[in-house]
Amino acid sequence: MTILDPAAFIVANTRLQPVPHAPEISLWLADEVTPIWRLTEEELGQMGLPPPFWAFAWAGGQALARWLLDHPHAVAGRSVLDFAAGSGLVGIAAMKAGAERVLCADIDPFCGAAVGLNAAANSVVADFTDRNLLDAPPPAVDVICAGDVCYERPMADRVLDWLHQAKAAGTRVLIGDPGRTYFPREGLTFLAEYRVPTTRELEDQEIKRSAVWAL
Repeated sequence: MTILDPAAFIVANTRLQPVPHAPEISLWLADEVTPIWRLTEEELGQMGLPPPFWAFAWAGGQALARWLLDHPHAVAGRSVLDFAAGSGLVGIAAMKAGAERVLCADIDPFCGAAVGLNAAANSVVADFTDRNLLDAPPPAVDVICAGDVCYERPMADRVLDWLHQAKAAGTRVLIGDPGRTYFPREGLTFLAEYRVPTTRELEDQEIKRSAVWAL
């Protein structure tokens, strides 16, 4: 699947704007779900695609980004993986908090361009991979950050098993979640909770209670 110019598509169909709960960071974001979703399907020539997660600042990611900005010691001088990065929000927050290096990972064909544009807009550098990291053991990094990964049961189970492997190997795992149905209720340490501004375009509430946990 080849996109002629994903960066141009993003700039043409989103706008650079501050993240509501982490206004230190600005991202190229869409204002409405349906138009950007339809345009994405047209651009890729494929119907029935999942939502363009890269085009929105999801509540769990906002909470995790806020926590990293407020607790820079968690990532300062460390290597960080932003798993299922989407826009790259969490990875950008980690770089702003002083991470030595950040790898953003996502399989969406637009995410590489989105991460590149958003990192440049915030004067940071983040690496990107479109490999499905779940197909191999977790990479050797100091910290893995995962925002909003528990919205579907099969994926949540697979991701959480993989994150447990990472923790067993000595990686610190941080998760941001706004109370998704398939988020686990045990085996986690509560770190913080925030009231994250969002939109009914994405959520069932305009203010979403979102928490940060350590695995």
